Amino acid sequence: MEWLVEVIVELLAEFVLALVLEFGGRVLLAPFRGEPSPWVSSLGYLVLGAILGGLSLWLMPHSFLHQPALRGLNLLVTPFAVGATMGWMGQWRAKKGLRVLRMDRFAHGYLMALSLGLVRYFWAG
Repeated sequence: MEWLVEVIVELLAEFVLALVLEFGGRVLLAPFRGEPSPWVSSLGYLVLGAILGGLSLWLMPHSFLHQPALRGLNLLVTPFAVGATMGWMGQWRAKKGLRVLRMDRFAHGYLMALSLGLVRYFWAG
């Protein structure tokens, strides 16, 4: 039963990081009017996810998941969950008539969470 708590804590930690990125990104990107190409944005979200993964290692150097199979499963499931959540937030924002950033799309949320998860997967003790 302890492994279930570990999975839930790891999933929640990545969701919190994605939400912090969502709101922080809006504040940081507000002054810029033009958006770069989707490829440049994708690369940017990969790099940003890796940076956030490195920062998360500084704050939480050990993985919540200790079993290798669960860590691998988390690396597969969590980026999809984060991407789906970000896509849902983008749809919600579009319905409200609010500006939709690239982070509000499945692919960019997925890429950010995947790179964050990969950093934690390989370097978290």
